[in-house]
Amino acid sequence: MRFHGLTWDHPRGFNALAAAAEGVAPRGLLSWCKQPLVGFESHPIGDLAAQFDLLVLDHPHIGEAVALGCVRPLDQVFSPEELATWSAGTVGAAMASYFWQGSQWALPLDFATQVAARRADLAPELPDTWDDVLRLSKHRSVALSLAGPHAGICFFSLALSFGQEPGGDHLIDDATGAAALDVMTQLHAVAPAGSEKLNPIDLLETMATSEAIAYVPLVYGYVNYAVPAADRRPVAFGDAPRGPRGRRGSVLGGTGIALTTRASPTAELLEHVRWLMSDEAQLGFIPQHDGQPSARRAWRDNAVNRIWRDFYRNTLTTAEQAWLRPRYDGYISFQTEAGALIRDGLAKRARSRTTLTRLREAWRRSRRSARGPLT
Repeated sequence: MRFHGLTWDHPRGFNALAAAAEGVAPRGLLSWCKQPLVGFESHPIGDLAAQFDLLVLDHPHIGEAVALGCVRPLDQVFSPEELATWSAGTVGAAMASYFWQGSQWALPLDFATQVAARRADLAPELPDTWDDVLRLSKHRSVALSLAGPHAGICFFSLALSFGQEPGGDHLIDDATGAAALDVMTQLHAVAPAGSEKLNPIDLLETMATSEAIAYVPLVYGYVNYAVPAADRRPVAFGDAPRGPRGRRGSVLGGTGIALTTRASPTAELLEHVRWLMSDEAQLGFIPQHDGQPSARRAWRDNAVNRIWRDFYRNTLTTAEQAWLRPRYDGYISFQTEAGALIRDGLAKRARSRTTLTRLREAWRRSRRSARGPLT
């Protein structure tokens, strides 16, 4: 039996999986296709699950996938001991992000969160606080990650830095929301033209191949850009800026590997998934094939960090405290709408109260229409 998986179109998302399918798994067991990043972030999960046996997905898709009944609880195919071992060994909330309503719906193949990125030759010092970021923006090119859902995600991270986790009926209180939007407004006003249209990959590509952007305070880390290449300079990664209460606000990303209900997994397929979560894969094979492992041991490993210019060690503090987004059915649509509302507010220099009102309306609307729990 041959299984078909879908991942996302970037070396970090594809190379290790494809190489493992060809060189580690039994011949002919598994093949991988890929979709653009925008599809990974927002494509309806039910459409994808109808076509593929394995899906690489983001944890906020879980509520929608469970409501549709299109992914398989992994408690049915892996033992409690295995799940507990993987949970204890992953960075931050990586494993917990795919545990929802009493079942494990995916395994954290890859870990990422928003961190700071800079060209060390253009911005020699890493800003420690948001006040430091604002000062840097007065004499260096500083950009925000605002494309697609990322404007909303950046707003949440700032709120976390200022001491509040988004949630409840009100989403964010007035003072915290205004403080977060004020920082975004100041940075948006001086950001390089067109940078608000760049997704995280494009932001990092621009940093690596030009001098247009010196620093981005919050962008999903891509280890591939930490090392130089023939056509690009290295990007230095570090912890996200901290707020007045000391928290380095960041929103958990990364990817999990899920089995769809259309698949009837064989022992060979399950053994291959186990191998992807093993130390052999996480500390060796995946980092050697452009991947970004979820195992804490890999993030602390001297050999892994030596290869990738301390990407992992320099961002681990932020990674361990990254915020777990809601996973209710409908959150993905809200996240997309929130990004558009914030971009519109920034472009029009709208009052923070106006933008917050629109965000809360979208939040409440998405929760009213949800199928299932609002967590």
